[in-house]
Amino acid sequence: MAYETILFEVADGAAILTLNRPDRLNSFTVAMHGEVADALSKVENDPAIRALLLTGAGRGFCAGQDLGDRAVAPGEKPVDLGESVERFYNPLIRRLTGLKMPVVCAVNGVAAGAGANIALACDIVLAGRSAKFIQSFANIGLIPDSGGSWVLPRLVGQARALGMAMTGEPVSAEKAEAWGLIWKCVDDEALQTEARTLVAKFAAGPTRGLAETKRLIGTTWGRALDQELDLQRDTMRELGNSDDYREGVAAFMEKRQPKFSGK
Repeated sequence: MAYETILFEVADGAAILTLNRPDRLNSFTVAMHGEVADALSKVENDPAIRALLLTGAGRGFCAGQDLGDRAVAPGEKPVDLGESVERFYNPLIRRLTGLKMPVVCAVNGVAAGAGANIALACDIVLAGRSAKFIQSFANIGLIPDSGGSWVLPRLVGQARALGMAMTGEPVSAEKAEAWGLIWKCVDDEALQTEARTLVAKFAAGPTRGLAETKRLIGTTWGRALDQELDLQRDTMRELGNSDDYREGVAAFMEKRQPKFSGK
């Protein structure tokens, strides 16, 4: 597939997916959903890819849904928003959270509506100092979709989640870091360099262990402590037989940098 709304590159085990509709703040259309889905299929099916960076071109990360792509003429049947969520946004969130590798998001400028929640579906979120996170759904009478109503209270607590969701007020990158909404706020000019350095580190890292860490932490809310302890035991047993664990121990004993294979 030839891409018109995204950029996609792979280098040294890392895939970089850039939303590329800068004139529309990288807001999503049906075409963009199709291209992102195609790129994620490449990520899922290429064993050489061991980490993913998601970012946006231009002055914003993503303004969510392009409302012009849903426009209807007077008298026409309204767009079924439930179908739109089910066909496009839900699969996207499930794929990002389900990828068996680290997913880094570099938020440049505004991340609004579904754009904010797509960013928050990633494992590690870096944001430029000028970035803002906006749950803009309330401004048009909607609820935080794309996982928003699930992830927000888990990241920042119910009071702040309700404040963000019901007022639609922008949250700065610095406040997002202080609240625990994101991993780190960095200077704008350093954002892409730091994000690419981090994703390169993950691409050369112990992929299976990182993927299992992502899985356990992402699903822990539904388990009691006893269940978590049992799952930790089983996962440690499995990872203890991995090539990466053997290499990590050997490198430690030999006082050298490990060369992980991701297996």
